[in-house]
Amino acid sequence: MKILSVILLIILSNFVIASDLNQRKEQIKKMEQKVSPEAEARKALSESILSQRNVPINAYLPYIEDSNEALVRKVEEVALRAMALLIVAVKAEGLEQDIVAELVDKYQLADIFTPNEKSFIGSLAPSQHDKIQFVWRYEAAWVLLWALGYVEELQPPTEICDVVASISFLQKRSREQFIEDSKLRSIADILDQNDLIYRYHWAVVDARVNGLKIPEEIDASVVLERHYALNWLSGYMQQDWDYVSTDT
Repeated sequence: MKILSVILLIILSNFVIASDLNQRKEQIKKMEQKVSPEAEARKALSESILSQRNVPINAYLPYIEDSNEALVRKVEEVALRAMALLIVAVKAEGLEQDIVAELVDKYQLADIFTPNEKSFIGSLAPSQHDKIQFVWRYEAAWVLLWALGYVEELQPPTEICDVVASISFLQKRSREQFIEDSKLRSIADILDQNDLIYRYHWAVVDARVNGLKIPEEIDASVVLERHYALNWLSGYMQQDWDYVSTDT
């Protein structure tokens, strides 16, 4: 019976993976088939920026959603997600567990963490792999801090974010103050950055697949985290945080 259960679990897991892959293929197909003036102008702007920075361009890469299709998240939801990312990142960097617990309690984040984040936050001896994965969440948090108006501009993804500044935005405020001081940018601004990083990410993946040097000193990990956060912000495929796709 135990062996049968394991077999059934494997079959179900493969079905879920296949189902998700099919959904993503369908989403990309829809993106390839649709064109709106807004999405077309956004693509042209992104390609112009990449051209100026000598980043390779795939002219056939699909358009992303426009303002009428993208999800507009609530300010509080984005603010709480940014807080959660900062806390998992400081733990990954080595902050003592008792202080992490105090921060979770102070900002009332126990119910905000995703399942993967809860597992990491609660672990007294997380693996080196997990610590590396979660410390990169500073970059995702930086994107959300930009979306909330704390960060003035997203610079080209060639260097890591200002970690000290990202922590200070939260450190100086209570949970309520952090949410109150947040001013969510327009969905058009968010989509501009989403389209740009999508095309950056294609250049990174293309270079890796073809054994080429990643152009203009782009940091591939920064690109990935930005794409991840921006896809979540705009509701790409309506995926929960732990399962956001960064298709190129």
